[in-house]
This record gives sequence, C-alpha cells and structure tokens, in this order.
Amino acid sequence: MDTLAEIYNAIDKYSKIIIHRHQRPDPDAIGSQVGLAEILKASFPYKEIYVVGKDIPSLDWIGTMDTVDGDDYNNALVIVTDTANAPRVDDRRFDNGSLLIKIDHHPNDEPFGDLMWVRPEASSTSEMIYDFYQHFAKQLVLPKKAADALYAGIIGDTGRFLYPATSARTMLVAGALMAAGADAAAINQRENEISLAAARLSAYVYQNLQIKDGAGYLVLEQATLDEFGITEAGTSAIVSLPGRISDVLAWAIFVVQGDGHYRIRLRSKGPEINGLAKAHNGGGHPLASGAQAADHAEINQVIQELTTLTKNFKK
Repeated sequence: MDTLAEIYNAIDKYSKIIIHRHQRPDPDAIGSQVGLAEILKASFPYKEIYVVGKDIPSLDWIGTMDTVDGDDYNNALVIVTDTANAPRVDDRRFDNGSLLIKIDHHPNDEPFGDLMWVRPEASSTSEMIYDFYQHFAKQLVLPKKAADALYAGIIGDTGRFLYPATSARTMLVAGALMAAGADAAAINQRENEISLAAARLSAYVYQNLQIKDGAGYLVLEQATLDEFGITEAGTSAIVSLPGRISDVLAWAIFVVQGDGHYRIRLRSKGPEINGLAKAHNGGGHPLASGAQAADHAEINQVIQELTTLTKNFKK
C-alpha cells in the first residue's frame, strides 16, 4: 500500500482528527492546515476535525484555531503539516494521539511520526494537500474555503509565483484552486499588503542593508523595532526586500529576540544556504532557511560564511 493510501485509510478510520502546524506560522503553514481541515469537514461531516496552535491575528483571514482539551487526543488521529522537525510543532500535545502523520515539503532531515509524506520538490505543503485531494477526488470534496486557504499557502511560499520552487505543476494547481472558487485577486492583494510600520521599516532596510560580494545582511535591534513600532513577527514583511537588488545573491536578516539571541532569516537567489542554516541551529530549503545566532560574534560568523557562499557561487 502506498503512503497516500495509508494516509487516506487512517483518515477514514478515525472519527477524531486534530491538525497541527509549526510555530510562528506563515501562510503555507496555516493554509495547508486549514485547507486540509476544510476538505475533511466537507468530505466527512460526521467526524470531529480540529485545527490547533496559537492564533495569529494577521493570518486569521485564512482560518482561526480551535480549542481542544487534553482528553480530545484520546484515540485521535493527529496530522502535522508543513513542519520539518518535531520541536517546531505548535502545541506540544501533538504526540498524544493514537497515530501521528507528517505531511511536509521541507527536506526530511529530522523524521517524525508513524506515517510520513514528504516531497521537498513541491512548492508548498498546500500544493501537496491539493494533490492529496486530487488523488482521492472521488471520495473527497474541495469546498471554496479550502481552495482559498490552499491558494493562500501556495502564493505565500512561492512569493506569488516569483520563487524558483514554482513549477508547471504549481501553476496547474493554482488554476484548479481558482476553478474551485479561490478568489485569487483578493488573496494576492491581501498577501501583498503591509502595515504602515512595515512600509517605513522597508525604507530603513534599503538604507541600511550592507552588501559585500553578493551577500546582503542587516541586523535589527530592539531599539529599531521600537522606533518603527513593529514587533518581531511584523518583520516578516521585509524579508524578501533585499532580493529585489540586482547586486544581492543571498541575504540574511538578523532580528533580536526577547532573550537577546537573534533569529536569522536566510534567503538566496542561487547559492544554497540551508547547510549554513543547519550549522547555526536551523534548517530549511536550499534557497529559504532559518537559523539562530547567540550573539554578535555568531552574527559575524554567519556573515562571513554567507559571503564565502556568494563569492564561490560567482566563480
């Protein structure tokens, strides 16, 4: 029996299904989570289907989370979407169910779960959820709310089809979701919008970004965040900006955290940066990863390593 069939049979077997995703979710995390939930609710109206994790007000237009008790995990199927490793799963009760399934498009460097369906070549986990629906289209229903959520996830992880992960298959799936009712124009506009604070921070990014040998980098300290009235989570809106500069091949944005360490957002237009991320308590895709830096000494180390990558790439 193939993996998709095993996943479908598990969904068919269990009367209670709880769907998790990763901490600090992006549109693909919530889109795949909510999209799968809405497909299952429409297809199995007699089952209990829940989505859990911290509510994210800026993404509640995709979907909001449910409240579940610890007892709800008894004899429940748990599915985790868009999460590469177990420590990143939002809500630590994810391992309390009877069966655990991982559905993800990140490299499977840290396997977890009783069943795993991992496709690093997919643009997003939302694209995979649509593929799952299509594989069992005779048994499953794709309602508009699911189509909206999955479309939001796909354009979130492809930068509205700008990033190299966008494939011919991705475009076909996006079209199919539109045919199913996804409001592409409204969703694209929603993901394109930023707050006034983020717009002002964008100007700061362009003014203060350092570029050396194709590597761009910027450190955002708490004083800067306070000056622009923006939270750490709000800095996600400016992560892609350095990529618009022709001189920049890869870049790192360091954002201070409450305990003094720095979250690193790494992006690239060519050099593979996930190895660098793994060396600094992180990981991800070859061209989009995340990592951590304990202090400015480690920040300088990451900058040196990133510069080496871009220099070697240009040779």
